[in-house]
Amino acid sequence: MSTTVVKNESAQVWLRWAVVLVPGALLYFFPLPGLSRLQGQLLGIFLATIISLVAQPVAMGVSIITSMTLLALTGTLSAAKVLSGFSNLNVWLIFTAFLFARGFTATGFGMRIGYVFIRQFARTPLTLGYSIAGANLFLAPFIPSDTARGGGVIFPITKSVCTAFGSEPGPTGNLIGRFLILVAFHSSYTTSGLFLTSMAANPLMADFAKKIAHVDITWGMWLAGSIVPGLLTLTFMPWLALRLMKPEIVDTRPARQLAVRELEKLGPMTRSEKWLCVIMFGVMVGWVTSPQHGVHNTFVALAGLCALLLTGVLNWEELLGEKRAWDALMWFAPVIMMSDALNEGGTVKVLSASLFGSLHGLPWMALFLILALVYLYVHYAFASMTAHAIALYPGFLTAMVVGGVPPMLAALLLAYFSNLDAAITHYGTGSAPVFFSPGYLTQGEWWRVGFLISVLNLFVWLGVGFWWWKLIGIW
Repeated sequence: MSTTVVKNESAQVWLRWAVVLVPGALLYFFPLPGLSRLQGQLLGIFLATIISLVAQPVAMGVSIITSMTLLALTGTLSAAKVLSGFSNLNVWLIFTAFLFARGFTATGFGMRIGYVFIRQFARTPLTLGYSIAGANLFLAPFIPSDTARGGGVIFPITKSVCTAFGSEPGPTGNLIGRFLILVAFHSSYTTSGLFLTSMAANPLMADFAKKIAHVDITWGMWLAGSIVPGLLTLTFMPWLALRLMKPEIVDTRPARQLAVRELEKLGPMTRSEKWLCVIMFGVMVGWVTSPQHGVHNTFVALAGLCALLLTGVLNWEELLGEKRAWDALMWFAPVIMMSDALNEGGTVKVLSASLFGSLHGLPWMALFLILALVYLYVHYAFASMTAHAIALYPGFLTAMVVGGVPPMLAALLLAYFSNLDAAITHYGTGSAPVFFSPGYLTQGEWWRVGFLISVLNLFVWLGVGFWWWKLIGIW
């Protein structure tokens, strides 16, 4: 490696550290008006942590452990409070859901589902797109990461289909590859918004909603609000992608033939796959009926995990080897703890009043629309749906509720938009670089299509969705 390259890499690392430390240090040593010294210290460390999760000068876990230690050493929070995030039920729900994802990939059942949809429904380019979106939808409740689901399951299937048509990045990309890549990506983050358990930050936002807006978002309530606008999005989005990137290929038999070959390789469903289906169906029923039986979603999920271990679908070594689950546990818990401390100490209310004070006095519907638009498009500055939700959801939710927006409407809309915001860039969520990197579309094309689809989402979710939520009593 040349000296110039080493110097450039070193400069980039120092720049990342500057971006992380300077804003946090300013807030730490010079608290904003209305904040106490300890509130300023907490806000400074929290801001530096969130920026670090985006800029990643070091691994996310390193940033989190460092922040936890600083909070205790500086006396900003007590040691017990610093570790309190690990007792949060939603942290363990997220952890368990990641282990469910391991079950789908380890058994091969996720790939099987994708190819079954293609074999059964791929009759035209449009229905081929719908089959990919349908596979995403089927897997979403059980795989709480669009990176794991979209990048780890749907992308390999989609790329194999593109290859079967001879559609590779470059001159042959428009045969069908550009269209399929777009549908696969945009259905991944859309399905993340449909279920409480299909994106890691969704349970976290439900927890924020309960503490800030005093509303209880159950698994069924989340789905009741998302089902109509979500299915409409999954209906119109492939059609729009077809108009924008019209494929040259009309005959989709190669896709079905590929699916048949891959399913033959997989063979009949194994014992583990059958157990997985039975257990996941039971978990789904448990989540839906949680208000009736009173068992928290987390313990429904843990019961399902126990069943997977006892039936041998997963073994203890596989559980220990699921790095994404342990990583999520280690960094989600402290972030939730810091968010709770900011809210309990009144910092979120002070910041909301400062940032959104000029909007107060507006009719609640106008305030709702303005903040929804800002919340969606500020995601140009984020490389993670989770980081966006952690950093902004509490403040925006507080501003909406204080401004008179019905609490459940505000909580759900912002939660849904925390997933839909990934449409606009090629870096806005973990799966985006996976779909973008092969080079089927240029950055300009990706951003143009992403913006148009974000406009479609606004029409669907703020149009049809708004009145659907009125119909079912959300506001």
